[in-house]
Amino acid sequence: MPAKKKQGKLSKADKERLKKEEEERRLKEEEEARLIAEQEEKERLEREQQEEEERQRLELKDRERRGDELTELRYILEENQRKVNLWEAADRKKAEWDRYMLCDGSPNPTVEPEINTFIALWKEDPEVDIQIILKQCSLALQLIDELDIHLSEETEPGLIQMYQDTLQCLQSLIYVKHQMAAEKILKSARSCADFETGNMQMMVRDENFTVCLWANIEKNPRLVSYNFQEAGLSFELPKQLALSDVCLRFLHTRYDHLTPVSLLMQAQNKSLATEEEAEADSETPKALNDEMVTEEREGKESVQQEKDDLQSLKSSEGRKSKASVSSAKTGRKGSSVKSQKKTEEHSEEDKADLEPTVVEPGIESDEPQIMDLHQYTPLGGVYYFNLFHLPPQTLTINGWEVTELSQTGLQDFPFSPEQPPSSVSAMLEDRGPVSYPPVGVTVVLPESVIFMQEPKVARWDPVGHHWQRDGITDTSFNSEAHSMSFKMDSFYPFTFLQETHINMPFQSWELRPQGQDSVMLTITAALTEVRISVQGNQCLLEMDQAPALNHILGKWMSLSALQRAMTHAGVNIFVKEYSDKFVTVNAKDPLIEHAVYEQMALVSSVFAFSRSRWNAQCGQEHVVLQVCEHLEAGPVPEEAWSLYLLGAQRFQCLKMTEASAAFSPQLAQDTEFHSTFLHMLRDFISPEGRDRLDHTHYILVNTVQRLLCATRLLIFS
Repeated sequence: MPAKKKQGKLSKADKERLKKEEEERRLKEEEEARLIAEQEEKERLEREQQEEEERQRLELKDRERRGDELTELRYILEENQRKVNLWEAADRKKAEWDRYMLCDGSPNPTVEPEINTFIALWKEDPEVDIQIILKQCSLALQLIDELDIHLSEETEPGLIQMYQDTLQCLQSLIYVKHQMAAEKILKSARSCADFETGNMQMMVRDENFTVCLWANIEKNPRLVSYNFQEAGLSFELPKQLALSDVCLRFLHTRYDHLTPVSLLMQAQNKSLATEEEAEADSETPKALNDEMVTEEREGKESVQQEKDDLQSLKSSEGRKSKASVSSAKTGRKGSSVKSQKKTEEHSEEDKADLEPTVVEPGIESDEPQIMDLHQYTPLGGVYYFNLFHLPPQTLTINGWEVTELSQTGLQDFPFSPEQPPSSVSAMLEDRGPVSYPPVGVTVVLPESVIFMQEPKVARWDPVGHHWQRDGITDTSFNSEAHSMSFKMDSFYPFTFLQETHINMPFQSWELRPQGQDSVMLTITAALTEVRISVQGNQCLLEMDQAPALNHILGKWMSLSALQRAMTHAGVNIFVKEYSDKFVTVNAKDPLIEHAVYEQMALVSSVFAFSRSRWNAQCGQEHVVLQVCEHLEAGPVPEEAWSLYLLGAQRFQCLKMTEASAAFSPQLAQDTEFHSTFLHMLRDFISPEGRDRLDHTHYILVNTVQRLLCATRLLIFS
């Protein structure tokens, strides 16, 4: 054993030799690696130089033709818009002629003498039969819908005001007529009493209204609730009302005439605030000038004080309201001016107290129970819930029916919520209506609306003109029965609300050609998927497993009509003014965004477009899309997509793909820069695609562009 170890031991000379060989090998490898690195660096520099030269050549080429491309695009867009304007003008004239030739006895709501005559005659009509009233109200609703369309298109202030006044008259008259019909029925409540309960209960409905009436004839404490099963409405009154001559009415309207009032009041208040700010801005120079004159009279100390005040005014943030400017002026004037300004301030405060409270989007209000109509949308119509005194009953005497006539109609029964025990002095004094416990209500949610989450219940405040949740307690949602139960401290109109942006941001989307002058937009939203087919100016909605929307699915309608129908049905994919306050978005330059929508619409019958995950990583000044020519029916193959980088000055096809590990703006091989998206795509179009593109109808282009602007897919996905 020791001998073997001795034989395997290297001598010092051998070690030196091996060490020298190892060093020579290392130096040789390092030299080879250096030469390879130098060669690679040389090749890289040469390649980058070639790429830079090629890039400069392409940029020069792009600059040379930039003017021509922009001019051609501008001409195409302007020519399309000119044709659209002519088509829309002709369509309006045709609609006016068709309305004139309708000759069905209904008035034209846009002709003031006709509609005023209709309103005056209907107001004086003594007819109170419920079935006739329902037909008359349905006609009034048709006139209101017609006016709404004209109101959305009108720009002349005088006509807008006239249409709004007419709308309010018709809406108020519909409610009054329902009151009159209910009073007629309730006057005969005893003769219509149910044999089992001894009370009267009746339900009448059509496609627009459901009327449920109940009268407390028997005065049985065990019979203060009832379930209108066919209407999906039930209630439970406090037992304190068991011995009272009361009657109750549910009026469910499939439409909502209250929310537009709230939105209109909010818009008017916003406009008024803007005008006051403008007045304050215009008065500021004059105010400052008056202050300087006063200071000169008061001496140097006053001048110095004014300078300090001016500096304070200048350093304050934002615009100043009229009231704040007035108060600044008051502090530097005489006692008579002070008292005058103080009176004006008090009047402004009193006026502000009378004005409705408006909740600004995304900002917490002092009234947290007020529903922000930018964040929530009322769905399923309005439920008017009223408690009345039972009217004098019709008597039959010697074969004659004797009815007491009243000019006041149905009278509200005084119903006040229970006072808290702490207010002992108030409880000892009998100065107002009796206090009652809350009223129980259960409602089966409308079948024509999709509630994608548990809805919120809100009641109408007739003073502030807004929906609020004050006075509503013990809310519970039964998902199996699709019903909502709650209690209210009094009788109010109420509705159900859902978050407006519950389907945003979108998960993905695709705009795909369906043939000549036909495209389909598919949006996979947060909770559902919708498909909208477009042909000309008509749109068709498709959704899977949505029986509640059978009244709008598969039906061709205009884009504006489809937007209204989908929003009212609880499937909102359309962006509103304040949507970005409630949804996390990919902020983009608005001019770039609009330019992309315009040019996507131009080529939408030939090219398919889809969302790219890189759109969120390319910055606000650029947009990234997946694009490919698609002339065949069926879905787009995954390998067919190409990425395009779109900016304000340049459009290019990217070398990277959707599956790349990192974002790179490197230009795709054998492609060029272009100043417009349209000319960029023309480089890749086939002869068949070019023929289809040249024959694309301008109405389709206009409709697709409006659809893209309404959904804003580049921002909200």
